[in-house]
Amino acid sequence: MDVKSVKLKINNIDVTVPEGTTILEAARTVNIDIPTLCFLKDTNEIGACRMCVVEVKGARTLQAACVYPVSEGMEVLTNTKAVRESRKVTLELILSNHEKKCLSCVRSQNCELQKMAIDLGIDDIRFEGENPHYTVDNKSASIVRDQNKCILCRRCVSVCKNVQTVSVIDAVGRGINTVVGCAFEKSLSDTPCINCGQCIIVCPVGALREKDDTDRVWEAISDPTKHVVVQTAPAVRVALGEEFGMPIGTRVTGKMVTALKLMGFDGVFDTDTAADFTIMEEGTELLQRLESGENLPLITSCSPGWVKFCEHNFPDFLDNLSTAKSPHEMFGALMKSYYAKKMGLKSEDIFVVSVMPCTAKKFEAARPELAGNGVADVDAVVTTREIAKMIKQAGVDFINLPDSEFDAPFGEASGAAVIFGATGGVMEAALRTVADILSGEDLQAIDYTQVRGTEGIKEATIEIAGKKVRIAVASGMANARKLLESVRSGEKQYEFIEIMGCPGGCVNGGGQPIVDAKTHMNIDVAKTRAAAIYDEDKAMTFRKSHKNPIINKIYEEFLGEPCGPLSHKLLHTHYTERANY
Repeated sequence: MDVKSVKLKINNIDVTVPEGTTILEAARTVNIDIPTLCFLKDTNEIGACRMCVVEVKGARTLQAACVYPVSEGMEVLTNTKAVRESRKVTLELILSNHEKKCLSCVRSQNCELQKMAIDLGIDDIRFEGENPHYTVDNKSASIVRDQNKCILCRRCVSVCKNVQTVSVIDAVGRGINTVVGCAFEKSLSDTPCINCGQCIIVCPVGALREKDDTDRVWEAISDPTKHVVVQTAPAVRVALGEEFGMPIGTRVTGKMVTALKLMGFDGVFDTDTAADFTIMEEGTELLQRLESGENLPLITSCSPGWVKFCEHNFPDFLDNLSTAKSPHEMFGALMKSYYAKKMGLKSEDIFVVSVMPCTAKKFEAARPELAGNGVADVDAVVTTREIAKMIKQAGVDFINLPDSEFDAPFGEASGAAVIFGATGGVMEAALRTVADILSGEDLQAIDYTQVRGTEGIKEATIEIAGKKVRIAVASGMANARKLLESVRSGEKQYEFIEIMGCPGGCVNGGGQPIVDAKTHMNIDVAKTRAAAIYDEDKAMTFRKSHKNPIINKIYEEFLGEPCGPLSHKLLHTHYTERANY
């Protein structure tokens, strides 16, 4: 069905857009930028902040452009004296009770409020608000909430409620006493928060940030008694460059490795190698369950945000979760066993740092289930943003660095491991290996495009060696909830399900570089970063996990066989039912 076109004028410029388009969207088609604060495309479209007001001919008052649909013959003015004065007064009122410690704020130079104040020429604050002081909530292992910086835009509320269906934060109180917080003034740590960090990446200011572990990592690097190794997740290499002004989706793998070596780590390794181990373990687990018919569908367990969501909301599916640890936890376990033995080190003297696109990995690393013999698999987790901060602190000129290679033995990985960073990637990686094993062949058709793309839910039936395997992929917890409820009701049946906590997968994780609302309107960030990951996959020597010679060598020398006694002890875990308050 053809969409009807609407003709209007914006600042006396003729504009033609599809019916249903907002004034904000229409203006940007002719390069007119209407400022916004609360607006975030497809997430928070409520017209609350009033920064986007415009004049509409015939309307008695100024209108919020982000929610006002265009109509035939409409005339809009976006830069009149009344509009400019309204925006300026509104912004001054927002700033009047905002904690203005910009130089020391984690979002300095990447703050939408700060940029707007500059753009609108705010050189003085005429109004002085009440400025109450709120206690910073830093009890969570992953996320810090600072109400003193909050501007009540409600983006975090919308993403938590509508995109993730977790709903642990909301607007509390009325009028001037309104704050964003948890019920009964609880800490995030005392709620079913899944630590995904999606609230952080939608916040326009510094009211939400990750728990900073950079000082702990610097301290370990400076400790002569510690052998400090670092691993980097696949999604980091296609986002880290953004922190240094490079275009979204730029691959910086080699520069990243060089930077980490210059910072003083004793070993710089690739989480992708551990992802190949994950496929060997999880793929074997899938084959075993397909044969026995028990605990199907098998559901992936790489995403700690998803795992905690399942523990709180779908405990009846815990037996369906793969017992395989996530890749960075497998890496830590192998570092403190196989690598320690090879290097003649004590496991407690090895300090494992994970560079992750994910804030939930901080919570995961602290789980007691992931501490073999009382020694945590991973000692510290830093996000993509945090490692960028450390690189800058070290004075490293990232842009002009030459490329380097990861260190052995955890430096060689397959293309299957690289694509773990995108939604559908774990599924595709597993299918590449399972298909070879079931068919007994080295299959060449290995691009399972049915599971690619950033759609919230993807379904397919794959035929492997005459066996039909029903699969599904979901990213973002609203989609996961919908998918699992359909399985629970009996409406849907699958053998294998991949779920990732963040919409679009790890490339859009809560620890990734923060992209402003205007850019989000023009670019599909998750899709752009994912494209770079698939490009790296194509360039890899090996594109199947079971073809990685390093993996096979470590099984032969140390682990034995996938899902064998030793690999099960080191590379598998269990889960805990949690209260859904």
